Amino acid sequence: MVDLSPSAEAAGYRLISIEATDSTNDDALQAARSGDPGPLWIVSAEQRAGRGRHGRQWSSPQGNLYASLLLTDPCEPQHAPQLGFVAGLALHEAVEAVTGVGAPRLSLKWPNDLLLDGAKISGLLLEGHRLAGHGPLAIVIGFGVNVAFAPTGTPYPALALQTVRPGLTRADMFRALSASFAQTFAAWRNAARLNAADPFGPIRRLWLERAAGIGQEVTLRLPAGEKRGVFEGLDRFGRLQLKTVSGAELIDAGDLYFPHLLHDIARP
Repeated sequence: MVDLSPSAEAAGYRLISIEATDSTNDDALQAARSGDPGPLWIVSAEQRAGRGRHGRQWSSPQGNLYASLLLTDPCEPQHAPQLGFVAGLALHEAVEAVTGVGAPRLSLKWPNDLLLDGAKISGLLLEGHRLAGHGPLAIVIGFGVNVAFAPTGTPYPALALQTVRPGLTRADMFRALSASFAQTFAAWRNAARLNAADPFGPIRRLWLERAAGIGQEVTLRLPAGEKRGVFEGLDRFGRLQLKTVSGAELIDAGDLYFPHLLHDIARP
């Protein structure tokens, strides 16, 4: 049985748990359009049409965690991208709590993946929708976590959490995630009130402490082509700071690759 942590329930989060659906992100958006104010988690044992960033298919066998969280008007629209980093931190904390494995083995890959020993164990999908024209802003954060199974045929290796914690279940993972997200989200909102000059600062610092590839040569695959340089950090808006031969650049979105890490080594 999948259920919320007591702390998440006490903070006002609710849960809908289902056996199968096309996409938990789509279900969360439909709930928002039907008037649900959130915060609402939707968890499914299986997805028939799960997706990742850029519409990529997300393999969704039973045994893994597929969860989406609906938040309505959680912040000013310009600050909404920060929620991807809040979610990443919460996921890192939750996985560390259930496995006992933390940084540096467990690391965050900009902008939205979680790595274990250099292999992908989870991804995030952050989507924003303005409801009914000028209505409230619905933010949906989708989490896909490889608990029991890891997909094959991916651009780089993936792992399942049961490799380091045999017997771990999606219910264990969700209970920890619901607790860590409630705590991290509350801390982010409080920091935004107390740090008006740099509201993203505390979250950025914690995220960078857990980030993969800082100070390393990286490749960024962008719609216009590839860029190479040194991953220097994040700016105050969450953009990747890249030091290239032609100078410093800020990257809003892209696919980040680390040439010297395990998950980018070609497999026969």
